[in-house]
Amino acid sequence: MGKVKVKKQDVFIDMTPMSDVMVLLLTFFMLTSTFVKDEPVKVLTPGSVSEIKVPETNVLSILVDDKGKIFLEMDKPADMQTALEGMASTWQLELTKKQVETFRKAPAFGVPMSEINQFLSLKSSELNAYQKNKGVPTDSIDGGMSEFQLWIEQAMLANPDFKLAIKADEKTPYKMVKKIMSELQDMNENRYYLITSLKTEE
Repeated sequence: MGKVKVKKQDVFIDMTPMSDVMVLLLTFFMLTSTFVKDEPVKVLTPGSVSEIKVPETNVLSILVDDKGKIFLEMDKPADMQTALEGMASTWQLELTKKQVETFRKAPAFGVPMSEINQFLSLKSSELNAYQKNKGVPTDSIDGGMSEFQLWIEQAMLANPDFKLAIKADEKTPYKMVKKIMSELQDMNENRYYLITSLKTEE
């Protein structure tokens, strides 16, 4: 007696629900993720158990690397441009539209005003390498305000809603952080955030 062959049937799996879930997950991560700016220096912040969050907008960040070099970062290009124009007016410098646009797009800056023209004449990809070992000077000018203080002043004029945040490396000399705080205090800027990495209590 011959064997009866059973006809094989194709198994159909509906992938629509899985694709829907993947799209939802992708959308979720796109909306909740934040992009890390290409900062001129890598700052490893010290650990802290404080959970006070820094505002997401209107923040003027003061980056301090492990050697004590200072860099400034603003979250709005328009404020960057206004502050630059104020500083250029004080130093009586003429900047081209291209230089101003380069500054607007820079994630952070930290060069003396005497080198600002040379700095802004570089390509965007060369800015960080140039300014890495420079930093905004904190020495007073003719017994008056320092360049650091003048930048803070122009930034606050550009956006009075700015909140100050100091992001110092864990190896930054304490005297440098203290100097920054003293210069801010001289300007009656007594409220600022100290950015740290969250760690669990021992």
